[in-house]
This record gives sequence, C-alpha cells and structure tokens, in this order.
Amino acid sequence: MVPFSGWDMPLHYGSQIEEHHAVRRACGIFDVSHMLAVDVEGSAALAFLRALLANDAARLDHAGRALYACMLRDDGGVLDDLICYRRGDACYRLVVNAGTAEADLAWLRAHAGISGEAPEIRARRDLAMIAVQGPTAQATLATAIPAARELLAGLRPFHAAALAELFIARTGYTGEDGFEILLPAERAVALWNDLQSAGARPCGLGARDTLRLEAGMNLYGQDMDQSVSPLESGLAWTVDLSGERAFIGRDALTAIASPRAFLGLLLLDPGVLRAHQAVRTRHGEGVVTSGGFSPTLQRSIALARLPAGSVAGEEVTVDIRGRSLRARVVKPPFVRHGHAMVEL
Repeated sequence: MVPFSGWDMPLHYGSQIEEHHAVRRACGIFDVSHMLAVDVEGSAALAFLRALLANDAARLDHAGRALYACMLRDDGGVLDDLICYRRGDACYRLVVNAGTAEADLAWLRAHAGISGEAPEIRARRDLAMIAVQGPTAQATLATAIPAARELLAGLRPFHAAALAELFIARTGYTGEDGFEILLPAERAVALWNDLQSAGARPCGLGARDTLRLEAGMNLYGQDMDQSVSPLESGLAWTVDLSGERAFIGRDALTAIASPRAFLGLLLLDPGVLRAHQAVRTRHGEGVVTSGGFSPTLQRSIALARLPAGSVAGEEVTVDIRGRSLRARVVKPPFVRHGHAMVEL
C-alpha cells in the first residue's frame, strides 16, 4: 500500500508484471474510487460546460455519449483532464482526477455563473468506481452481473448507460477494451468479489501505470499540468477551436504559434527511461515526462516533450545517469489491444 493523492492505494496485489499481462491477455480489475464524479445539472448545464471545457460538450448529442476533455486556466495551462458524460437532458457527469478533485470543484463553483444562470454542481462522494479492463472484460462483467449482459453487448466505446444503481461506461485507461462502473460505495465490495469469482485479477497502481504508458495515455501532474497547454501534451485532438465558441483558455491557445511536440521514445540501448531525463535532438533539447519498462514490448519506452519540428522516426539521445543513450522517436500508442503499434 502506498499514499496516492490523499488515498491509501495498492501498488500491486502480489506481482505487478502478472497483473499487467492479465489485462493485456484476459481481464484485470482496478479500484479507482479515488477519482471523483461530479454531477452538473440544470438548464444552464450545457452552456456552462461549453465555457469551461476545451472540447465542446455540445458534441454530446444524445444521452449516454462520453467526451474526453481538458479544463484550462486562462493562460491555457491544464487544470485537469477528465471525461464528461451526458446522462440525460440537462444532466451531465464529470469524472475528475483525485489529486485535482478539490481544486476542480472550487474552479467549477467559482465559475458557475459564467454563462448566466448557474447549474447545480454536486460532488458524488457516495459513489465508488471499479474499472474492468482486458479482452475478456465484457464476458467477465456479464458473468458478475448477469442482468447487464444485454446492455454490455450493445454499449459502444465512449458511451455509458444506467442499470438500476449502476452507471456503466465503456471507457478505460489501459488501451484495452473495458468498462468503468460507478456504483453506491456500499455495493463496491460485493461487485469486486463477484468479479474475482468470475475470473478477474485485482490490479494495483504499478500495472495501471505501465498499461497506460504503453497505451500512450497521459498522467496528470507528470505528462501535463498547469504549466503546459494541451497543444504541447499530445491533446490537441481534445481542443475544439471550430466556430466562435468562447471557452476559458481559448485565446491563449490560439496565440501559441509553434507548440512543442509530444511524442514517444523507444530506447535502443540497454537502460530504463524515466521522467525528467534530458532528451537531445537536432532541433534542441526536450525532456522525458513519463518513462519505464514495457512488459508487453520488453523494451524501455517513454513519453516526452520535444522541440517543435521533432517527428517520428528520428533518432535522439537521452541522458541516463551521465550516459548518452540512443532512442527512436515514435508516435504513441506503443501497444493497443495487446498488439505492438511501433516497430521494435
């Protein structure tokens, strides 16, 4: 057990490597109840979210659809990355990171009247959250919750649906198929045990980090934070600058003429890539933001913020404990649905 954003979290349940492979090959489960659900409701909810998020919540054109988005400061820095779900008419749910939850709530409430009438903003601390991830996630979850079998079969990626007290989303943080279930906290232990009985393997923070790194997914506070914009964090695809919609941070983003590149590194020499290591390129110097050993690829990989002009295929060097080691720039993800996405 280790401290994580004010919570006690399991680093692993015995073997981080075995947990990683369980998710790539079968099914793993994660207790992600440290993340916070925030319900935003009322006639002003959509206008409010369109002003607060860099992605356009109006794209949620029907109940059940989900949207990945960043919430920005006025200067374009990332306050948090989150998922926004449309639950119904004038009814939305945000799922935010644990380490930024209190700051996010304060920011949301401070800007509640940005579009005129204020929506209702409710922190759902009564809910727990369990992630079920892997190629057999659907079958495993259907065994644990037989009543959900038909719902699961029809649920598309980045969509969610309610089943009694359960809110089931086809989303995740591993690069595999999977689901995230929000449910009353008092029911979480029973579902966890049912999932284990159905064959799912409990997984800790260690496997969660290697899985998300292989999938090329950002970790808030490491790959991006308030000091950088989504344009320099590989998240330009989450920024909707079409039309005239005004949102916090838009003016700052449009003023960035030549953003730094955010790409992957595949280490060519023996060693391990880690955060904060200097990367030397023919365009200038960059830095590793997240790095580690990939259990799937059996190679060291990293995400890195590199000088503008850097492209996949280039060879760079990384300063690792005073040694200058070779790496190749690649475009994430490294692994998706259990298969290598980069040339080794």
